[in-house]
Amino acid sequence: MFTGLVQALGRVERVDQASEGVRLTIDLRPWSLRPDLGASISVAGCCLTVVGFEEGLASFDVVHRTLEMTTLGRLQAGDAVNLEPAATLETALGGHLVQGHVDAVGRVVDVQDTQDWRLRIECDVEVGPHLVDRGSITVDGVSLTVASVLRGTEGVVRGFEVALIPETLERTTLRGLQVDDGVNLEADVISKMVAGHVERFLATRQI
Repeated sequence: MFTGLVQALGRVERVDQASEGVRLTIDLRPWSLRPDLGASISVAGCCLTVVGFEEGLASFDVVHRTLEMTTLGRLQAGDAVNLEPAATLETALGGHLVQGHVDAVGRVVDVQDTQDWRLRIECDVEVGPHLVDRGSITVDGVSLTVASVLRGTEGVVRGFEVALIPETLERTTLRGLQVDDGVNLEADVISKMVAGHVERFLATRQI
């Protein structure tokens, strides 16, 4: 589990092709964390397992399914990524609970970088039903509050808007987003659990 509170920015050192996907090597040296092998780290919102660590460089194996479901397949050497260690029982829950299991890749459709920095992001049906005004959403591993839900015809949710405070812009990769960029989205885990239980309950009711 994670909270969506980014603790550091890492930088991609290498992306090596492998038969099962890619091996992603990230420079963690700006971060004080020295992870054990097998530790879970959120990388741009994706839960990855540390398979190697040497001289400040952490390696992660990313399988084809993850590459298909997230933006990790687009990473190149030099790219910055948001980092967060797995939460513990002592972790302050300043963000919201997420699993690091990306629901879908959204697309940035508008960036307003005037006095009030805002992003508009288009999403698909995996995320839309879990969006509510002033609810929570994780964008590339960053816990954010939904400023407004964007609806299309017949009230179908097509996306959302978030407002970014200076602290978020300073400590994460979100400042660098541009129109048409893809972003990893994960809806609130409690919302998904409740929705799943309700759907199963309704499916088993006899009418």
